[in-house]
Amino acid sequence: MLEGKGLNAAVNAEGGYLVDPQTSDTIRSVLRATSSLRRVANVVQIEAGSFEVLVDTGDVGSGWVTEASEITATGTASIERIAIPLHELTAMPKASQRLLDDSAFDLETWLADRIAERFSRAEALAFVSGDGSGKPKGFLAHTKVAQASWEWGKLGYVATGTAGDFNATAPANAIVDLVYALNAAYRANATFVMNSKTAGAVRKMKDSDGRFLWSDSLAAGEPARLMGYPVLIAEDMPDIAANSYSIAFGDFHAGYTIAERPDLRVLRDPFSAKPHVLFYASRRVGGDVSDFGAIKLMKFAAS
Repeated sequence: MLEGKGLNAAVNAEGGYLVDPQTSDTIRSVLRATSSLRRVANVVQIEAGSFEVLVDTGDVGSGWVTEASEITATGTASIERIAIPLHELTAMPKASQRLLDDSAFDLETWLADRIAERFSRAEALAFVSGDGSGKPKGFLAHTKVAQASWEWGKLGYVATGTAGDFNATAPANAIVDLVYALNAAYRANATFVMNSKTAGAVRKMKDSDGRFLWSDSLAAGEPARLMGYPVLIAEDMPDIAANSYSIAFGDFHAGYTIAERPDLRVLRDPFSAKPHVLFYASRRVGGDVSDFGAIKLMKFAAS
């Protein structure tokens, strides 16, 4: 039996080798650490091919009554069912058997780390802007409307007042408007999401008293804060440009759900491409907006 360095796995039904649990754990840890939206979204592990989210899109009616008054029927909340299908993400690098045998370091673990990094980048992009066709649907892929016209199934936005920039007279006003466009019930757990270039522009802003809106973290591992809310730097958010949606604010734990299979598989195939060894890695993951009221966007436009 052929065995690569660092692998202790039995032959499976197809004649390949499965990467040992320790290496699989390494890949999972990299995915969790680098897929940025995972830090704030709702992540669930499932065994099925899709995950369904039930969301209450209305309130139950109520009213005051006296001891002798007649009680009448009140409004009933409506339930929205959102299905999040799982999609498959794959990679298949190769290495020669001689390189695997003679390498001075654990090449297979290095390959596993590289696969995990590539998976994390692909996921991070899909969670932000994926079109939902063969990949997760990002929150920016949904229909967007001005906050005054917001309705379920769409994401509301607040305009900066200037195309491709903040308003020159009062740039911080758009940030304030974005915060208070979000319902108070969501603000308690809300986070700003933007890329580094946008953060560089925002962190220069001051209020009318000359105080910076941005405050850096005073503790290791804690995020910076904008108007008291944490900021997540997600490099896949668009740069500031005319009509871009470069800043999001919301309770992403309520607003975006990531569903995934708990098993991440790496198949070692030494037969199909001799003298090379193929490493076929795959995982199944899906994502979509689960509460359209929990996320608001900033549009860099006049209206």
